[in-house]
Amino acid sequence: MAGFSKLRPFFQRQATTDVTDTKTESSHDDETAATNGLGDGEKRQPNEGVAAPASILSSHGPSDDRPTEGAQQGVQDIEAITLTWSRSAMIMVYINMWFLYLVHGFASDIQGSLNPYVTSVWADHSILTVVNVVANAATAATYIPMSKIMDVWGRADGFLLMTAVSTLGLVLMAVSTNLPTYCAANVFYTVGLGGQTYCVDVITADSSKLKNRGLAYAFTSSPYIITAFAGPAAAQAFYDHVSWQWGFGSFAIILPIMSMPMYYILKTALRNAKKDGLETKVETGRTIGQKALFYFLEFDLTGVVVFSVGLTVFLIPFIIADSAPNGWATGYIIAMIVIGLVMLFIFVAHEYYIAPAPMLKFAFLTNRTVLGACLLDATYQIAYYCWNSYFTSFLQVVNDVSITSAGQIDNIFDIVSGVLLLFVGVLISRTGRFKWLLYIAVPLYIFSQGLMIYFRKPNQAVGYLIMCQVFISVGGSVFIIIEQLAILAAVDHQHVASVLALLNVVGTVGGAMGSTICGSIWTNTFGPYLQAHLPADAMSNYDLIYEDLTTQLSYEVGSPTRIVIQQAYGYGQTRMLAVGTGIMALALIWMMMMENLDLKSLKQVKGVLF
Repeated sequence: MAGFSKLRPFFQRQATTDVTDTKTESSHDDETAATNGLGDGEKRQPNEGVAAPASILSSHGPSDDRPTEGAQQGVQDIEAITLTWSRSAMIMVYINMWFLYLVHGFASDIQGSLNPYVTSVWADHSILTVVNVVANAATAATYIPMSKIMDVWGRADGFLLMTAVSTLGLVLMAVSTNLPTYCAANVFYTVGLGGQTYCVDVITADSSKLKNRGLAYAFTSSPYIITAFAGPAAAQAFYDHVSWQWGFGSFAIILPIMSMPMYYILKTALRNAKKDGLETKVETGRTIGQKALFYFLEFDLTGVVVFSVGLTVFLIPFIIADSAPNGWATGYIIAMIVIGLVMLFIFVAHEYYIAPAPMLKFAFLTNRTVLGACLLDATYQIAYYCWNSYFTSFLQVVNDVSITSAGQIDNIFDIVSGVLLLFVGVLISRTGRFKWLLYIAVPLYIFSQGLMIYFRKPNQAVGYLIMCQVFISVGGSVFIIIEQLAILAAVDHQHVASVLALLNVVGTVGGAMGSTICGSIWTNTFGPYLQAHLPADAMSNYDLIYEDLTTQLSYEVGSPTRIVIQQAYGYGQTRMLAVGTGIMALALIWMMMMENLDLKSLKQVKGVLF
């Protein structure tokens, strides 16, 4: 206890430094400010999610100085933190976020670069998309439960849980001796790292003004500029000089160490807020049975289980359909799709009619900005993962580049977005508007992906691929950050975690569907092309050529077998890109659905903010 008291001057702000996002930043009155999340000219009813009851006002002064009564425990806790922490504490949190993204970038790049080699160890290079789909399905089923954990228990507790899961995944990957263990480890790692990133995104939204939120996200994700270059080089060094196991094992040590400051600062700031009199609601005097019932209802465990199981059962057929006896016509494949869909419909009915603490207000699902952002994200993820899974392998086999160069080309998106989004964040902060940027970003992305249909084939200079990646990065990075800003601007603070979870679920499901499409195209193009065109003396090695990236690279550039392998990659990639480009055209409709909200006039969070 004494240690916490010594740190109070650091974590506790002075009364004269009160800066709140709920203060008026324009000529709008308080009633107009309360319309955050509704359509143009539409006002929220009194006390709907943002206004504090009169009893709070009479005993404690303006509601801007107190956590929102009626909000869930985790939301009240984070409001108590931002209302009382010092600007120094806020800066330390953002610095820690920056270093966390640095670690995430290194870990993700190393994992992405080494993944083809790891699966090739067990002669299963073609299983890359299966691993991605399984991991994405599990991650998608995690976001909604995580939003409830963060809203009920608190931001710090959710962050700690995801840190433990991602660390477990890294440890399991490092000690994997067979493919099933590695796949299971990859699921833990993807769920944990995705969940930890989600937690950081929610905390960023809790601690930043809407008009500055794009700049806040741009700052915290800017380390990817560094890892885009250094990550693939680190992967190459691990592969050549140490081992792929230590590529994962080292981050099983680094990640938890870098995560602890965030947890410590949030917990310390909350403790000090309560010492200063900002008591949040704490339910006491309950029996064990009453507490169990309380958390059962608050966590909406029925909804969580039905959603998670339903989504997983629905997505599994996309993974195993190709290996089923009759493909998509197999009885158990059809049954799983039907059961999954039925459970998802039951989840919707449960949330609407029964759940006392539903995960999301259904009024938000009828908001065209929320729907537009979700559909845009789903479309982008499907279109992107239609071709991305085999891109680094394509670069190494077809363009004869190293692991480092392939990873760096694949990471052009991170390099461009890291620089560009800082500029975009400033523009949005100054203008308060974001929709106009979509009219540039979405068409540019579609055009760039279309260009790759022509350039991603053998005998094309790698410079053209780099050019296309730059154009794609400019378009994609802009509308990705706008999706987040738009969906957050459409709701009140109580539902920040929920709508971000919804956006992540939709995007992750889209990614799983895209990977499934990619795997299906790969199976029906790469293998058949090899069988039809491989030289007779290489046919005995067909299985290894199909499954093992190292075997593919073992044939000399210019040899008849290497040329056929390169042509097989080009044959598959052009079809993957054509499908992705066609799907991406739907984004032109979704961007029109979104409202042109004025972020300067919308108020959502309070306290000392970014």
